[in-house]
Amino acid sequence: MSGHSKWAKIHRAKEASDQKKGQSFTKLSNAIAMAVREGNGITDPEFNFRLRLAIEKAREANMPKDNIARAIDKGGGKGEGSALEEILYEGYGPGGVGFLVQSVTDNRQRTVQEVKNIFDRSGGAVASPGAVSFNFKKVGYLTVNAGDKTEEVMLKLIDLGVEDVEDEGEGILGVYTNAPDLISVKDKISGIGLQPQSAEIIMKPINYVSVTDQRTIDQILSLVNKLEELDDIQKVFVNF
Repeated sequence: MSGHSKWAKIHRAKEASDQKKGQSFTKLSNAIAMAVREGNGITDPEFNFRLRLAIEKAREANMPKDNIARAIDKGGGKGEGSALEEILYEGYGPGGVGFLVQSVTDNRQRTVQEVKNIFDRSGGAVASPGAVSFNFKKVGYLTVNAGDKTEEVMLKLIDLGVEDVEDEGEGILGVYTNAPDLISVKDKISGIGLQPQSAEIIMKPINYVSVTDQRTIDQILSLVNKLEELDDIQKVFVNF
């Protein structure tokens, strides 16, 4: 098992702002709709793991049941929003750091122009498809609070057959799985008496860019925040 994760530091540092900006009902609704769309129209979360994750996120944000139901209908082609599509933008930020920007939009031209403008104004640039994504791997990611029993809980998690477990400090363990196994691993963790604090599909960096200059770090984080403020943007991943 690997040691303290650079990705985990970045990911956890962003959680507070994600909850404020990234969990807007618009974003959550789009995520639910796309989960139905990409799940071949399956609206039962027991048989559509991506939908189950999206609904759990919506409930955590106190999204009303009626909003969730409308988002499911939208994903199934009912009501407004049938033109939604999922697009992955790639780019480079200050210091040559790679960016993956996941979006769900009903207007491709609007979104690409907004993303391009933010990169341009922030000292970065949008890149061609494939230029950045090879530096990332799609995985399932969960966090578990082990308290003062980090080693004991880590061994239990390893016994479940997860891909990796990382000590993220303060009693928090980061658990990595194959993306399709995320829900089953989440259920297994719950089955041994542990409650995952979060569960999601992420793009985990394979190769990192080292950045030590504080001004550059601030510019990178500012670029991340500006992108996440867009309603069409679901998630932003970086490899520094």
